[in-house]
Amino acid sequence: MDSSPSLWKRSTAEGIGTALLVFIGPGAAAFNGILAANNSQGTTLADIGVISLAFAIVVIAMIYTIGKISGCHINPAVTIGLAVIGQFPKREVLPYLIGQLVGAVIGAIGILVVLGSDGATIGNLGATTLSPSTGYLQGIVIEAMETFILMLVIMGMAVDHRAPKDFAGLIIGLTVGGIIMMTAGATGSSFNPARTFGPYLVGSFSGGNIPWNQFPIYVIGPVIGSSLAAFVYRWIASPNPLTAAASQNETTKA
Repeated sequence: MDSSPSLWKRSTAEGIGTALLVFIGPGAAAFNGILAANNSQGTTLADIGVISLAFAIVVIAMIYTIGKISGCHINPAVTIGLAVIGQFPKREVLPYLIGQLVGAVIGAIGILVVLGSDGATIGNLGATTLSPSTGYLQGIVIEAMETFILMLVIMGMAVDHRAPKDFAGLIIGLTVGGIIMMTAGATGSSFNPARTFGPYLVGSFSGGNIPWNQFPIYVIGPVIGSSLAAFVYRWIASPNPLTAAASQNETTKA
Protein backbone atom coordinates (compact mmCIF):
# COMPACT_ATOMS: atom_id res chain seq x y z
CA MET A 1 0.00 0.00 0.00
CA ASP A 2 1.35 3.42 -0.97
CA SER A 3 1.80 5.48 2.21
CA SER A 4 3.34 8.53 0.53
CA PRO A 5 1.55 11.88 1.00
CA SER A 6 -1.16 12.71 -1.51
CA LEU A 7 -0.52 15.21 -4.30
CA TRP A 8 -2.78 17.67 -2.49
CA LYS A 9 -0.69 17.41 0.68
CA ARG A 10 2.58 17.67 -1.22
CA SER A 11 1.38 20.72 -3.15
CA THR A 12 0.25 22.29 0.11
CA ALA A 13 3.67 21.62 1.61
CA GLU A 14 5.21 23.38 -1.39
CA GLY A 15 2.93 26.34 -0.76
CA ILE A 16 3.92 26.53 2.90
CA GLY A 17 7.61 26.22 2.09
CA THR A 18 7.47 28.89 -0.60
CA ALA A 19 5.47 31.20 1.66
CA LEU A 20 8.12 30.99 4.36
CA LEU A 21 10.89 31.43 1.81
CA VAL A 22 9.32 34.66 0.55
CA PHE A 23 8.38 35.89 4.01
CA ILE A 24 11.90 35.54 5.40
CA GLY A 25 14.13 36.10 2.34
CA PRO A 26 12.50 39.04 0.52
CA GLY A 27 11.18 40.14 3.92
CA ALA A 28 14.77 40.63 5.11
CA ALA A 29 15.52 42.55 1.91
CA ALA A 30 12.48 44.80 2.42
CA PHE A 31 13.43 45.48 6.03
CA ASN A 32 16.95 46.36 4.96
CA GLY A 33 15.50 48.76 2.39
CA ILE A 34 13.54 50.54 5.11
CA LEU A 35 16.58 50.80 7.38
CA ALA A 36 18.74 52.10 4.55
CA ALA A 37 16.16 54.75 3.63
CA ASN A 38 15.70 55.89 7.22
CA ASN A 39 19.46 56.22 7.70
CA SER A 40 20.03 57.75 4.25
CA GLN A 41 22.50 55.01 3.42
CA GLY A 42 22.93 52.75 0.43
CA THR A 43 22.98 48.98 0.58
CA THR A 44 26.39 47.61 1.54
CA LEU A 45 28.01 44.23 0.97
CA ALA A 46 27.40 43.51 4.65
CA ASP A 47 23.67 44.09 4.07
CA ILE A 48 23.75 41.68 1.13
CA GLY A 49 25.49 39.16 3.37
CA VAL A 50 22.73 39.36 5.99
CA ILE A 51 20.02 38.99 3.36
CA SER A 52 21.88 36.05 1.81
CA LEU A 53 22.10 34.42 5.23
CA ALA A 54 18.36 34.85 5.73
CA PHE A 55 17.71 33.04 2.45
CA ALA A 56 20.20 30.29 3.31
CA ILE A 57 18.66 29.72 6.73
CA VAL A 58 15.08 29.43 5.50
CA VAL A 59 16.05 27.16 2.59
CA ILE A 60 17.95 24.84 4.93
CA ALA A 61 15.05 24.82 7.38
CA MET A 62 12.47 24.07 4.70
CA ILE A 63 14.49 21.25 3.14
CA TYR A 64 14.76 19.44 6.45
CA THR A 65 11.13 20.23 7.34
CA ILE A 66 9.15 19.46 4.17
CA GLY A 67 11.75 17.71 2.02
CA LYS A 68 10.47 14.34 3.21
CA ILE A 69 6.94 15.33 2.21
CA SER A 70 7.17 17.13 -1.13
CA GLY A 71 10.85 17.15 -2.04
CA CYS A 72 10.94 20.86 -1.10
CA HIS A 73 11.31 22.29 -4.58
CA ILE A 74 9.79 25.65 -3.46
CA ASN A 75 10.82 26.94 -6.87
CA PRO A 76 8.94 26.46 -10.17
CA ALA A 77 12.24 26.32 -12.06
CA VAL A 78 13.37 23.34 -9.98
CA THR A 79 10.07 21.53 -10.55
CA ILE A 80 10.24 22.14 -14.29
CA GLY A 81 13.92 21.22 -14.48
CA LEU A 82 13.28 17.87 -12.81
CA ALA A 83 10.25 17.22 -15.00
CA VAL A 84 12.03 17.81 -18.31
CA ILE A 85 14.49 15.00 -17.59
CA GLY A 86 11.87 12.65 -16.23
CA GLN A 87 12.82 12.98 -12.56
CA PHE A 88 9.43 14.38 -11.60
CA PRO A 89 5.98 13.35 -12.91
CA LYS A 90 4.80 15.82 -15.54
CA ARG A 91 1.19 15.41 -14.43
CA GLU A 92 2.16 16.82 -11.01
CA VAL A 93 3.95 19.90 -12.30
CA LEU A 94 0.89 22.17 -12.45
CA PRO A 95 -0.32 21.44 -8.89
CA TYR A 96 3.20 22.07 -7.60
CA LEU A 97 3.45 25.36 -9.51
CA ILE A 98 0.07 26.51 -8.23
CA GLY A 99 1.08 25.69 -4.67
CA GLN A 100 4.36 27.57 -5.03
CA LEU A 101 2.79 30.67 -6.58
CA VAL A 102 -0.03 30.84 -4.05
CA GLY A 103 2.48 30.35 -1.26
CA ALA A 104 4.65 33.15 -2.62
CA VAL A 105 1.70 35.53 -2.57
CA ILE A 106 0.88 34.57 1.03
CA GLY A 107 4.50 35.10 2.01
CA ALA A 108 4.50 38.57 0.45
CA ILE A 109 1.30 39.43 2.32
CA GLY A 110 3.10 38.33 5.49
CA ILE A 111 5.85 40.88 4.79
CA LEU A 112 3.21 43.57 4.47
CA VAL A 113 1.61 42.53 7.76
CA VAL A 114 4.93 42.73 9.63
CA LEU A 115 6.47 45.82 8.02
CA GLY A 116 3.29 47.73 7.26
CA SER A 117 2.90 50.06 4.30
CA ASP A 118 6.60 50.98 4.47
CA GLY A 119 7.36 47.40 3.53
CA ALA A 120 5.81 48.06 0.12
CA THR A 121 6.37 51.77 -0.49
CA ILE A 122 9.96 51.84 0.79
CA GLY A 123 11.11 48.22 0.98
CA ASN A 124 9.18 47.23 -2.18
CA LEU A 125 8.46 43.89 -0.46
CA GLY A 126 11.94 42.75 -1.45
CA ALA A 127 10.94 42.64 -5.12
CA THR A 128 13.72 41.79 -7.54
CA THR A 129 14.62 44.38 -10.18
CA LEU A 130 17.46 44.94 -12.61
CA SER A 131 20.16 47.39 -11.68
CA PRO A 132 20.42 50.44 -13.98
CA SER A 133 23.56 48.96 -15.54
CA THR A 134 22.03 45.54 -16.28
CA GLY A 135 20.39 45.03 -19.67
CA TYR A 136 17.31 42.91 -20.32
CA LEU A 137 19.09 40.07 -22.12
CA GLN A 138 21.95 40.27 -19.65
CA GLY A 139 19.45 39.85 -16.84
CA ILE A 140 18.06 36.69 -18.42
CA VAL A 141 21.58 35.28 -18.79
CA ILE A 142 22.48 36.11 -15.18
CA GLU A 143 19.28 34.53 -13.85
CA ALA A 144 19.98 31.45 -15.97
CA MET A 145 23.52 31.24 -14.57
CA GLU A 146 22.27 31.52 -11.00
CA THR A 147 19.68 28.79 -11.47
CA PHE A 148 22.15 26.59 -13.34
CA ILE A 149 24.44 26.62 -10.30
CA LEU A 150 21.59 25.90 -7.89
CA MET A 151 20.13 23.11 -10.01
CA LEU A 152 23.51 21.49 -10.57
CA VAL A 153 24.01 21.31 -6.81
CA ILE A 154 20.48 19.97 -6.32
CA MET A 155 21.09 17.26 -8.90
CA GLY A 156 24.35 16.25 -7.30
CA MET A 157 23.27 16.44 -3.67
CA ALA A 158 19.57 15.53 -3.67
CA VAL A 159 18.75 13.63 -6.85
CA ASP A 160 21.82 11.49 -7.45
CA HIS A 161 21.34 8.39 -5.29
CA ARG A 162 25.09 8.26 -4.55
CA ALA A 163 25.10 11.58 -2.67
CA PRO A 164 25.25 11.78 1.16
CA LYS A 165 21.67 12.93 1.74
CA ASP A 166 22.22 14.07 5.34
CA PHE A 167 24.13 17.09 4.06
CA ALA A 168 21.91 17.99 1.10
CA GLY A 169 19.88 20.64 2.89
CA LEU A 170 22.92 22.38 4.32
CA ILE A 171 24.84 22.43 1.05
CA ILE A 172 21.87 23.57 -1.04
CA GLY A 173 20.99 26.33 1.42
CA LEU A 174 24.54 27.62 1.56
CA THR A 175 24.68 27.56 -2.23
CA VAL A 176 21.61 29.78 -2.36
CA GLY A 177 23.27 32.23 0.02
CA GLY A 178 26.49 32.25 -1.94
CA ILE A 179 24.73 32.91 -5.25
CA ILE A 180 22.89 35.89 -3.77
CA MET A 181 26.10 37.36 -2.37
CA MET A 182 27.62 37.35 -5.84
CA THR A 183 24.73 38.41 -8.09
CA ALA A 184 22.26 40.43 -5.99
CA GLY A 185 23.55 43.72 -7.34
CA ALA A 186 22.74 42.88 -10.95
CA THR A 187 19.28 41.30 -10.87
CA GLY A 188 18.30 41.02 -7.21
CA SER A 189 19.16 37.31 -7.40
CA SER A 190 15.79 35.68 -7.78
CA PHE A 191 16.51 32.42 -9.67
CA ASN A 192 13.00 31.51 -8.60
CA PRO A 193 9.90 32.72 -10.51
CA ALA A 194 7.67 32.30 -7.45
CA ARG A 195 10.02 34.34 -5.25
CA THR A 196 9.64 37.23 -7.71
CA PHE A 197 5.93 36.72 -8.42
CA GLY A 198 4.70 37.03 -4.83
CA PRO A 199 6.23 40.45 -4.06
CA TYR A 200 5.35 41.68 -7.56
CA LEU A 201 1.67 40.82 -7.25
CA VAL A 202 1.17 42.01 -3.68
CA GLY A 203 3.37 45.06 -4.23
CA SER A 204 1.22 46.10 -7.18
CA PHE A 205 -1.77 46.51 -4.86
CA SER A 206 0.06 48.02 -1.88
CA GLY A 207 2.05 50.95 -3.26
CA GLY A 208 5.19 49.17 -4.44
CA ASN A 209 7.20 50.19 -7.49
CA ILE A 210 6.81 47.03 -9.54
CA PRO A 211 8.38 46.73 -13.02
CA TRP A 212 6.19 44.02 -14.54
CA ASN A 213 8.00 44.40 -17.84
CA GLN A 214 10.98 42.75 -16.14
CA PHE A 215 9.01 39.76 -14.85
CA PRO A 216 9.74 37.56 -17.92
CA ILE A 217 13.44 37.78 -17.04
CA TYR A 218 12.74 36.00 -13.77
CA VAL A 219 10.83 33.23 -15.53
CA ILE A 220 12.79 32.65 -18.73
CA GLY A 221 16.24 32.76 -17.15
CA PRO A 222 15.55 30.34 -14.27
CA VAL A 223 13.67 27.82 -16.43
CA ILE A 224 16.48 27.77 -18.99
CA GLY A 225 19.15 27.51 -16.31
CA SER A 226 17.48 24.73 -14.34
CA SER A 227 16.64 22.67 -17.42
CA LEU A 228 20.16 23.01 -18.82
CA ALA A 229 21.73 22.04 -15.49
CA ALA A 230 19.49 18.97 -15.22
CA PHE A 231 20.52 17.79 -18.67
CA VAL A 232 24.20 18.55 -18.07
CA TYR A 233 24.29 16.71 -14.76
CA ARG A 234 22.49 13.70 -16.20
CA TRP A 235 25.09 13.60 -18.97
CA ILE A 236 28.18 13.94 -16.75
CA ALA A 237 26.77 11.48 -14.20
CA SER A 238 26.06 8.75 -16.77
CA PRO A 239 26.13 5.80 -16.94
CA ASN A 240 25.23 5.93 -13.24
CA PRO A 241 21.44 6.28 -13.05
CA LEU A 242 19.79 9.01 -11.06
CA THR A 243 17.28 7.95 -8.48
CA ALA A 244 13.79 7.37 -9.79
CA ALA A 245 12.30 8.78 -6.61
CA ALA A 246 13.46 12.35 -7.21
CA SER A 247 10.15 13.85 -6.18
CA GLN A 248 10.70 12.61 -2.64
CA ASN A 249 14.30 13.76 -2.37
CA GLU A 250 15.31 16.95 -0.62
CA THR A 251 15.50 19.55 -3.34
CA THR A 252 14.91 23.31 -3.33
CA LYS A 253 15.25 27.06 -4.58
CA ALA A 254 15.36 30.33 -4.18
